[in-house]
Amino acid sequence: MSTDAHSSRNDDTAYIAPMATFLVLTWAGGQWPGFFVASYILKTFLTAALLIWFRRCYTRISWQWSMLAVVLGSIGLMQWVGVEELLLKYWKHYPKIPGATDPFQPFTYFSTPARAWAFIIIRWSGATLVVPFMEELFWRDYLWRTVTAPNNFKLAKVGEWDLQAFLVVTLFFTSVHPQWITALIWGLSIGLLLVWKKSLGACIVMHAVTNFLLGAYTLYTGKWYYW
Repeated sequence: MSTDAHSSRNDDTAYIAPMATFLVLTWAGGQWPGFFVASYILKTFLTAALLIWFRRCYTRISWQWSMLAVVLGSIGLMQWVGVEELLLKYWKHYPKIPGATDPFQPFTYFSTPARAWAFIIIRWSGATLVVPFMEELFWRDYLWRTVTAPNNFKLAKVGEWDLQAFLVVTLFFTSVHPQWITALIWGLSIGLLLVWKKSLGACIVMHAVTNFLLGAYTLYTGKWYYW
């Protein structure tokens, strides 16, 4: 095997392994409710460990336009909640993504508030610090550029406009979110940010802000179906 082929395989593994680990454990937690808590903790820490392990394989991240991303992430929260609440009010039984599970309520599940809060802190931290890196590196860096340049994704620039990549990435991103209509709108928005500013860091920040605020909104309102 040539050095270039070996390097290419390592790069593919670096992007795919964290996402695959997260999705497999998410699926397992949904299949076996008794495993949900353990699966969530495992996928958070294992995914973080893989991202750190493979850190040298990833595209160098530009953090330009981060303040714009904070604003867009906040708007993204309002869009996510606003659209979902309208759907729940006027289309209560709109079709959900297959495999969607009932909301997990930590204060009902755990025997003490301390255990519930320990889990909430892990979940909130994972959603804010781990998931945005994992998803943006996979969706809007690796998959986007792979669709644009199938033979070698590194030949495509970050945020390079390609209609097929824009649509494919948005649809696949939507497919792993039970609230698919809101996820579709949000996915289109962050895709446009990537094309507009060519900043993967801005996408990570936007994702992190939306996830953080969604966690805060969930805790404030007790609407656990957002988590």
